[in-house]
Amino acid sequence: MLKMKKQCETCNAETPADSEAFICSFECTFCPACTRDTHQQVCPNCQGELIRRPRRLRSVASVAQVQVRKKV
Repeated sequence: MLKMKKQCETCNAETPADSEAFICSFECTFCPACTRDTHQQVCPNCQGELIRRPRRLRSVASVAQVQVRKKV
């Protein structure tokens, strides 16, 4: 499961699961401003591409409940 880190690794801005954030393949997490202005879409840790992180609109627990109901 994708880790939904709560802060930008550069400026410590909040990046809650339902907000826009950018990640690399190692799940380093950055806010849109740092991604665009400071890092130019490149992860400073691994030099990988920074892409938009999917938003998580439901809690993990609520998704698990639905999955359990489907199996019953």
